[in-house]
Amino acid sequence: MRHCTPGASAAFLLALMMGSAHADFRLCNKTMHRVSVAIAYTNGTEWVSEGWWNLKANGCETLMRGPLAAEFYYVYAMDERGAEWKGKTFMCTRDHEFRISGRQDCFVRGFDRTGFFEVDTGQDARNWTVQLTAPVSARPRP
Repeated sequence: MRHCTPGASAAFLLALMMGSAHADFRLCNKTMHRVSVAIAYTNGTEWVSEGWWNLKANGCETLMRGPLAAEFYYVYAMDERGAEWKGKTFMCTRDHEFRISGRQDCFVRGFDRTGFFEVDTGQDARNWTVQLTAPVSARPRP
């Protein structure tokens, strides 16, 4: 999944809500298109970024199982038309399935550098669900 989309807007509408059934970090794709998702977090000693989960339209996926171990998680997503949900926190990624330790020197280590948006789950949350809705404006890839 290529994530560099020239001129793509980062505009998005994002709803965050606490889940109630399990102690997991879940992401729901509330759009009409398939979405590829990557997540990043700290495991207490180092940063880790992982991807890709491919979520069908109106589908949900558990990205991390068990009680939340951190207050902040970071997410990047791109739909099959090139619309992105991104932010200003940069992590290492690559085009194919990955699990990367560390967030420094992405290019030097042979990875891409991608902007993730922050998800603040609060200090006491045991589970969380992020719901991606259609970006306010999305430019299709050329």
